[in-house]
Amino acid sequence: MRGRPAEGPAEEAQAYLQAWAGGDFGAMERRVAEPPANFVERHQRFRDELRILSSRFEPGRVDREAESAVVTFRATHVLRGLGEWEVDGSLRLVRREGRWWVRWTPAVLHPEMREGDRFSRTRTRLERGAILDGDGLSLTRQGEVITIGVEPRRIQNRAAVASALQAQLGVDPARLEKLLNAPNVAPEHFVAIIDVRPERYQQVRPALAPVPGIFFRRKSARLSPAEGFAAHTLGRVGEVTAELLPQLGPTYQPGDIVGLSGLELTYEHQLGGRPSGEVRLTRASGEVRVLGRFEGTPGTPLHTTLRQEVQSAAEAALEGVTQPAALVAVDTGTGAILAIASRPLEQPLHRALTGRYPPGSTFKVITAEALLAGGMTPESPASCPPVATVSGKSFRNFEGEAFGNTRLRVAFAHSCNTAFVLLASGLKEGALGEAARRFGFDVAYDPGLPSPGASFPAPRDEAELAAAAIGQGRVLATPLHMASVAAAAESGRWRAPYLVAELEDGPRASLAAGTRVPLQALMRAVVTEGSGRSAAGLMGLAGKTGTAEFGTGTPLPTHAWFIGFRNGIGFAVLVEGGGVGGRVAVPIAAKFAAAL
Repeated sequence: MRGRPAEGPAEEAQAYLQAWAGGDFGAMERRVAEPPANFVERHQRFRDELRILSSRFEPGRVDREAESAVVTFRATHVLRGLGEWEVDGSLRLVRREGRWWVRWTPAVLHPEMREGDRFSRTRTRLERGAILDGDGLSLTRQGEVITIGVEPRRIQNRAAVASALQAQLGVDPARLEKLLNAPNVAPEHFVAIIDVRPERYQQVRPALAPVPGIFFRRKSARLSPAEGFAAHTLGRVGEVTAELLPQLGPTYQPGDIVGLSGLELTYEHQLGGRPSGEVRLTRASGEVRVLGRFEGTPGTPLHTTLRQEVQSAAEAALEGVTQPAALVAVDTGTGAILAIASRPLEQPLHRALTGRYPPGSTFKVITAEALLAGGMTPESPASCPPVATVSGKSFRNFEGEAFGNTRLRVAFAHSCNTAFVLLASGLKEGALGEAARRFGFDVAYDPGLPSPGASFPAPRDEAELAAAAIGQGRVLATPLHMASVAAAAESGRWRAPYLVAELEDGPRASLAAGTRVPLQALMRAVVTEGSGRSAAGLMGLAGKTGTAEFGTGTPLPTHAWFIGFRNGIGFAVLVEGGGVGGRVAVPIAAKFAAAL
């Protein structure tokens, strides 16, 4: 069945090109006068040889005579892994039996193509850009890792293999079973389990090598300064996944090594650059002609604000912490992120950036600023009873503490909940929310990786205001944001934290006039005489502990917090479900601060 006749050569050419754009080679063939027997096969081969993802066509000039016509067109073919290739072509048409037909020759595919010619292409990916630290030193380099894996047919005892991998490398036996039972795994396949650096390989090899079924392979890899160094932040590279490929666009193709997480993924196009390549035509004689060139560009380095010595101190401070944890440090004068670490390393969640938690008593830094802005001083009177009831809701202090009639400094240093609940009830309407915004709550910012910041929903009643004043209720913040709160307490100005140098001009806000010095005095008292006094030996350290309730149960489980500043660095420590901030988070913070 022939294609429905079009009105004239322009309309016939348009219909033909629309069918080509849609990949309907059969419909194209039906519009061709005397098509070759292998017409569809030739178009399929053209598409496959050049790995054409899609084509679009723009008709041009029409030169018409009585029984013939030529219609020019601009073809834009999207080549997988290379991008767009533009070709100026033409369709010759002939009028027969009252309608117009395309007179097809190989030149329709490309003006230079003749019978017997073949298309081909080349492609080269250029060097990947480095991720740099705040001093301009590279945080990434090309090196060697050893892939530890198994060959199913060589395994004599699965339990022995699972036990050895778990004991030496922490590999979950369930994960091993899942990999071995995958439907596409043949007995003779090498099943990769984990990549390790040469130094780690030397440590575990004596225990793993004797186990039948475990094998090792060397390969090139992109490495950071040390194993686990800023792992969640820098991210990892590997072979592009089927899910990621359409998101990255047509200059990528299966088999490419790309960023799979962290900065490596977020800045893939900058770091990965563009591949170079050629579209070639090979004559039957063997002559090769270059029909199109793609000028590639190497990856561009990404400048971050990380400082290697600060990041190393953060990593060391979290060493031995078995619960999920995070530590973030920022420059108090600029908001630049100096270190950011999340644990455990084997979980993909970057909780330092994306985890949102009730800040608990660390939020009292903000409530205290609101009180100071309202006219109080560190020596102003404050009442710290065992229980404070607001609109029928009772609030208590940790372990039943009570200081009676005291001063704001003592209530803050010892984190008296009842004092802050009572004092907050005397604030002007909206004052606590205004203070929260001065510390960046409900302010959107982009540090360079996704991070939701902090939120302070407007309290719906007096009880919710009381809960918000001690960092409970609906108040939520990331560890990154609470580090920026600590930084603001030292500098007197909140600055949106940023990880990528080009993002330094983010939102900012000043604390209320006259609050900076007394707020610092309150935070210093936490360390010298209050809930953070286990770190009293560190000169200049100031901060605030936090024990934030979450979830369900009696008693409620708590996250352990400490935020603080010292010598121009503001930081936050969080241990999920860690218990008491003064007992759990302060020692980590002290270890970090002492290392600086």
